[in-house]
Amino acid sequence: MKIAVCVKEVPDTTAEKRIDPSTFRLDRTSGDKMLNEFDKYAIEEAIRLKEAGAADEVVLVSMGPAKAVDSLRTGLAMGADRLVLVSDDALAGSDYAGTARVLAKAAESAGADLVLFGSEATDARGGVMAAAVGEVLGRVWITSANSLAVDGGSITVERQTDDGVDTVQAPLPAVVSVTKAINEPRYPSLKGIMGAKKKPQEVKSAADVGADAAQAGEAGAKTKVVGIETPPARATGTKIKDAGDGAQKILDFLIERKLI
Repeated sequence: MKIAVCVKEVPDTTAEKRIDPSTFRLDRTSGDKMLNEFDKYAIEEAIRLKEAGAADEVVLVSMGPAKAVDSLRTGLAMGADRLVLVSDDALAGSDYAGTARVLAKAAESAGADLVLFGSEATDARGGVMAAAVGEVLGRVWITSANSLAVDGGSITVERQTDDGVDTVQAPLPAVVSVTKAINEPRYPSLKGIMGAKKKPQEVKSAADVGADAAQAGEAGAKTKVVGIETPPARATGTKIKDAGDGAQKILDFLIERKLI
């Protein structure tokens, strides 16, 4: 069995984010970049499944600029076997739907039986990509997995819900997103970091993985940002100095606003 882990290069979480006013997109041209932290849990789970004998190969799959290889190599240092990065100028401006189409094709071309995702990306916080890729592939998709077990041609997942924990069994192939509760990602060792440089790191175009660039990118986007604005400054709160009548002033304040 092959496992594909969909990963993403994101701006460093400590860096200030800036929206380009001319394109209404997140400015990704400056500042430090890193592998999305949530993706490390999916990578760790894939590696553990391989170590347990449930998988033969762990492939990292991503979409982004060619230089993203430098950030994504962290996943190879953790123990993934190879990286496939789809980098194509025609894909710039892709929305969720367009990105899902490309990632689905990349995972499919990698021969993945199981596709794993982190719960979300720190630059977007959408949390919908696993479901979108599952729909494009026409596979069973399960989100918010706290545990994952593979038994032959099926998987068993415990997933967090508002009402508790559900146990779900599904056949392979499948798409699963995992939460931070599933494991504790390992730190890359020095040997792993050095070895990562020698592992296969393929940079492919949309056509290379069978994706139609016309269905992605800005031209193929189904959503559009029409404007951005800075949130208004928070209004100064009301200060009450207690001169023996503080309780009454608070009561009057609440009554005036019909809060009591």
